Amino acid sequence: MSLPTLILASASPRRKQLLEMLGIPVTVRPSHVPEVRLPDEMPVPYAERLARAKALGVEGDLVLGADTLVVVGGDILEKPTDAEDALRMLQRLQGRTHEVVTSVALSAKRRTRVLTDRTRVTFRAASDDMLRDYITTGEPMDKAGAYGIQGRGVLLSEAIDGSWSNVVGLPLESLPRLFAEVGDDLFARMEGAQRG
Repeated sequence: MSLPTLILASASPRRKQLLEMLGIPVTVRPSHVPEVRLPDEMPVPYAERLARAKALGVEGDLVLGADTLVVVGGDILEKPTDAEDALRMLQRLQGRTHEVVTSVALSAKRRTRVLTDRTRVTFRAASDDMLRDYITTGEPMDKAGAYGIQGRGVLLSEAIDGSWSNVVGLPLESLPRLFAEVGDDLFARMEGAQRG
């Protein structure tokens, strides 16, 4: 049985890999929604607004949009603009616990649902030299909070409380519920295909 192709409204290779790991056929069609925070917009409403806009900004029968933010001390850390910005972000995270917020929107035949997952990540203390060495790998430059937990960035962390895949950029554990809420039985069809 062939499964419908999910359109991923994101250029994130990590989200694509996570979906493919589940056996979901994916076509990448990035949305070009401006990621600009409104004045006084709180982290969760901001992430949810962007995820919804991304999912609705791309045509298709089944479209998934997502947005990930790192929140520390009430401040939102998005993708760094350059190496100095990455260093500033990583310095803020040292020896502290921060929250990774990922909102995911799924649009299926004009029905859209959004869910948000939160994971707490604690960083160990690291020297500026270690942080600069990490930045020279290039890994931090396209990631919220300037680190990738699925790569060398894991060496900066001490503990994760919640979904690991959420920190990567897509809370896989929440997807079956999200698909069910839009009336798509993709995961039930996948189980049937595995049994058959």
